[in-house]
Amino acid sequence: MSGFRLNGRHVAGIFVGFFAVVIAVNVLMASYAIGGFGGTVVDNSYVASQRFNEWLAMARRQDARGWRQETRLDAGRHLVLTLEGPSATPTSVAATAEHPLGRAADIPLRFEARADGQWRAATPLPAGRWIIHWTVQADGHAMRFVERNG
Repeated sequence: MSGFRLNGRHVAGIFVGFFAVVIAVNVLMASYAIGGFGGTVVDNSYVASQRFNEWLAMARRQDARGWRQETRLDAGRHLVLTLEGPSATPTSVAATAEHPLGRAADIPLRFEARADGQWRAATPLPAGRWIIHWTVQADGHAMRFVERNG
């Protein structure tokens, strides 16, 4: 057996070391939380909650129309949309790309119809993660959907 004896200084050192680690982790996590949050999801959650049922009904009507969409990035990072449904001929396609944390400005995207029935963005999407808010006019109705890219 060694001659080590636990005394008051050892216990005080262990106690101070433990709380130093806890405080350091809390400061690190708080700095990540503050640095990673880009803003609010909605400006007024009460008003958004009052419109929830309306949004849900719109989504159900859209689903009942039978539209299905497929999006992809081509080799040049251009968004390409393929729409299938009862009338798969959209009259217009628009989208906005927004950064998930709000660190970059929103990018409005213009689309051009292609001969194969697809719609291709006129400009490439910058590298990184983006949330794409789509609005497609077809069958006299607007179809809206949101996709994450990157």
